[in-house]
Order: sequence, then structure tokens, then C-alpha cells
Amino acid sequence: MILVVTVAQPTATAAPVPFLQAPPSGSDALAKYRDLAAQAEKLNEDLLKAQEDLKAKQADLDKATSDVNAAKDQAAAASENQKRYQAEVDKFAGASFTSGVQLNKLSALLSGTSTQDFLDRSSALEVLASGKNASLDNLTGTIRQATDAANKAADAAKRAQDARDTAAKLTQDIEAKQKTLNDQIEQIKAADKTLSAADKAAQRDTGGKAPDVKAPTAAAQIAVDAALSRLGKPYVWGATGPDSFDCSGLLLWAYGKAGITLPRNSAAQAQFGTPVPRSQLQPGDLVAYYSPVSHIGMYIGDGKMVHAPTSGDVVKISPLQSQYAGATRPTA
Repeated sequence: MILVVTVAQPTATAAPVPFLQAPPSGSDALAKYRDLAAQAEKLNEDLLKAQEDLKAKQADLDKATSDVNAAKDQAAAASENQKRYQAEVDKFAGASFTSGVQLNKLSALLSGTSTQDFLDRSSALEVLASGKNASLDNLTGTIRQATDAANKAADAAKRAQDARDTAAKLTQDIEAKQKTLNDQIEQIKAADKTLSAADKAAQRDTGGKAPDVKAPTAAAQIAVDAALSRLGKPYVWGATGPDSFDCSGLLLWAYGKAGITLPRNSAAQAQFGTPVPRSQLQPGDLVAYYSPVSHIGMYIGDGKMVHAPTSGDVVKISPLQSQYAGATRPTA
């Protein structure tokens, strides 16, 4: 289900991004470019998280809507049963009086013509009473079912409305984040023009050839091999492979090859699986950066990781960085 929301003037949620100053030269230009690109990467990851939140909320809305329909069907069925059992109870109530005399064992004795007649009448009254009690029980049960179904329908309708309202806010938030990211990308494009040939060569450097990495599990081995097979592929915001990636997209794609579905954004990936101390890192572990997390890579051993750094860069091997925030070990 896709919600379309008219968006008012969006409000950026990220820290203000400075306008590009007079271009510095050489490696200063590359440092400026990378700073802008890092800010854009955070905006991109924020956008991805908002999109995942929206997807989850839309699933909540679909479930709540389904619950409303199911509860309404239950209420309608209970209402029909209630009418039927009410008619049966009314019939038994009418049969309880004959010529103004209540039909019970005493009246059967007084109106009977013989002992056998009394026994026959008593037996018939027991059957009648049994049917009456069953109908009363059925009627009580259907009334309760109808009430429960109505309450469920009301609860599901409230959940649906809450989900719809939250989804609308998330949609507006996504529009704002997308605009902020697009503005940042325009600054990066301008900064790219200031880079020298040496700067651009540094960005294309993959950090060396893929090493022979031995991972501790079959799944981790598949993921490590998949990630290293993408060395040199360009970073693109929102890309999940196979020919371009953002940081979380690379890990999503690599672990997907191993049959493990990671969340889409770096912050959620950093919470996926089992937390691992830095001293116990193994190839295949996810290593996260910054607080809150906005970048993530895959540990490959020897104090290094494979990752998709940022715009203008490529998938490469790098040492673990100083902004290290933690690690996790994905499991199926």
C-alpha cells in the first residue's frame, strides 16, 4: 500500500551544511570533498532508515485494516447467530406457558391422567428444558462474540488510523530528507570540479588486491568473498549492487548471497546479530562508525575492513578507523 501525502515546506532534520567556500587546492580540496560526502552519507542513511520505518508502518496499517475487516465479518456472523438463537429462545419462552399454566413437573402431575402420563410429560419437559438451556447458552455466547468482535474492530480501526497518521508524517519526513540530500549532492558535484587528477586517483584506489580471507563460518565466508569481489565498484547513494553500492547496500548484497537478510540502513545493521568486542573481531563481522551510526563496513582480518566509503569513492579495503563505534556478528 502506497500513501501519497502532500508535503508542506520541508524541514531539514540534519545539521546545517555549510556552503562551499572558495575551493582550496590539492589534498585540501579532497579533504573538503570527503567532508561534504560524509555529511551526505549520513543524510542518505537517515533517509534509508525513514524509508524502512515507513515500510514497517505501512505493514502495520495493512495488518490493522485486515483485522478491521475480519472483526467486522465476525461481528456480522455473530449478529446473524444472535438473531437465530433469539428466535429459538423466544419459541421456548412461548412454549413454557399453556393455557396460563407454567409447564413444569408440578403442572404435569396436576394435569396428568395417570402415572404413565405424568412420566411421559415429565420426559418431554426435560427435553424441552434442555433445548431451552442450550439455546440460552448459544444466545449468550453469540452476544458475547458480537461484543468482542465489535471491540476488536474498534481497536483495529484505531491502530489503522494511528499507523496512517504516522505513515503520513514519515512520508513528509522522507521528502524533507530527500531534498536535503539532493542539496548536499549539488555541493559535492561542485566540489568534485576542484579535485586534481591525483585526488581522483586516490579515490579510485581499492586499497590493494583481495586477500585470501578465512572466515569462521560458511555464511561469513560467502559474505566476505562477495564483498571483496566488488572491489573497485563505485559508491552511489541508495545503491545495493551488483555494480554500485552505498555502505549499507554493500553489506546487504554480500550477506544476501549467504542467505542472510540484513536491514537496509547502517544503524539497523549495527544492531543486527550478536554484539562483538573489538578484541574478538572475526572476518565477516560488521564494523560500525560514528554516533549515531552512519557508516558501516565488513571486517576481513588483520585490522582491516572492506567497505563502500562515500561519494566519488569505490569499494575498497581500509584500516579500521578512529570513529569506530562497535561491531556485530550476523547470524541466520
